[in-house]
Amino acid sequence: MTIKPQFNIMTESQGAHWIAWVTNANSDKPLDSIILVGQTQDEAASQARKWAEKLTSDPVLVRS
Repeated sequence: MTIKPQFNIMTESQGAHWIAWVTNANSDKPLDSIILVGQTQDEAASQARKWAEKLTSDPVLVRS
């Protein structure tokens, strides 16, 4: 049985744009220091969800 990691998506307004990042379930720090930028909160969160899906499908991408 393979256990898939649990990820959370965090967002924050940064001036004229939004940033989003993926975290482990027990942390609020960006996983592997990766920050995704979007013009809106939804755009940034969508990019972070896509990244989390890639991490879930291939855990080798998680470095820390």
